[in-house]
Amino acid sequence: MSDLLQAVIAGAEPEELLALDLPSSYRAAYLLKDEAGMFEGETDKDVRKSLHVGEVAMPEPAPDECIVAVMSAAINFNTVWSAIFEPVPTFAFLEKLGKQGWHGGRHDLPYHQVGSDGSGVIVRVGAGVKNWKVGDKVVVSPSYVDEEDHASYDDGMLTETQLAWGFETNFGSLGEFCLVKANQLVRKPAHLSWEEAASNTLCAATAYRMLVGKHGAGMRQGDVVLVWGGTGGLGSYAVQFVRNGGGIPVAVVGSEEKARLVRAQGCEYVINRSELDLPEGNFRHPKAGRVLGEAIRSLVGEDPQIVFEYLGAETFGTSVYVAKRGGKIVTCGSSTGYRHEYDNRFLWMRLKQIVGSHGFNYHEAVQTNRLIGRGMIHPTLSKVYSLDAAGEATRAVQTNQHVGKVAVLCAAPSENLGIDAPELRAKIGADRISLYQRWAEQN
Repeated sequence: MSDLLQAVIAGAEPEELLALDLPSSYRAAYLLKDEAGMFEGETDKDVRKSLHVGEVAMPEPAPDECIVAVMSAAINFNTVWSAIFEPVPTFAFLEKLGKQGWHGGRHDLPYHQVGSDGSGVIVRVGAGVKNWKVGDKVVVSPSYVDEEDHASYDDGMLTETQLAWGFETNFGSLGEFCLVKANQLVRKPAHLSWEEAASNTLCAATAYRMLVGKHGAGMRQGDVVLVWGGTGGLGSYAVQFVRNGGGIPVAVVGSEEKARLVRAQGCEYVINRSELDLPEGNFRHPKAGRVLGEAIRSLVGEDPQIVFEYLGAETFGTSVYVAKRGGKIVTCGSSTGYRHEYDNRFLWMRLKQIVGSHGFNYHEAVQTNRLIGRGMIHPTLSKVYSLDAAGEATRAVQTNQHVGKVAVLCAAPSENLGIDAPELRAKIGADRISLYQRWAEQN
């Protein structure tokens, strides 16, 4: 471990951090370009085979960038996509970025340091960075936006140059250090540990945009919202936003154990899909919507005004069916497949809308973080791995052997460090913050 990293862990002052040299290399989890075809013909594309942990070179920051010592990172499904090289190898993104002169060329390497969620300490700032300084404790927004693109002043997600950091760029969060643009940085919530803080931004802010922000479904008080995967990374935050905003969440989960967990989160109405008498046992069947619709109405007495959708091919046809007349299906992903089939009569004849939502802009990330910092939204972290076990952590997400979020300790030597506001934590309630971890330990 470098002297700089040891100083960060020890809580050194900014002057000391600046006096220490950046190491020429550091440990990180990465993919190799020459292994992009390794899973061809295989049915089980085990990400533990493709994710490596070892030394990578320290990148040179541009004037609008910072180097962050990563205390902890989190696993998202885009890391699974990266590690199985689908739908295309992420090296294609790095090659495209590499054509943008020196700034982009640094990313086009034979290895890809992945990861799109992280928390840590700034150790270097570029000459053009105005609002951040060495020693600041931060979380990282994975929305990588060119502030010179005019569309970013309307909505950063509308820019043609918007990228997902650590997925479509290099030097992501799964390492002892990472490279970020200054407009990705957000203040770390002081009452959370490094791993708790690292686990929120991507999923929580995505759910915020889908439900709360002006670019999503526009949830109102009293809206019934069907949340697929209510204990998953996205769903566990969606349930919280619906409740906080005066909506009525109806969570779909896969077991009675998960039903108890989401009820402990305050979700009164829960559907255990394993107990539904689905035609042919799945939601793809054209009549599955009737079964689910009856289950929803039996709980809340009406159809959902909003369906929170990210599973894709497996559920989308049913989502279109069960939404209320004039309702909305808001979608941000397709983890079970990109090609959706649905009966269009139930869309046009019942005046429903499909709302596409991708990521979130910087303002939405900051607003989400504000709610987390005030204890109104809580982490749903369930398990923590070491950096050496980054492959195992990603495998857990790949095979759905988790609830909520999974974190990786990068530079932090142990869990439960980085809590700077213990009084606030006590006021909010440690049991509420650690709900998912305690559930995972008991199950």
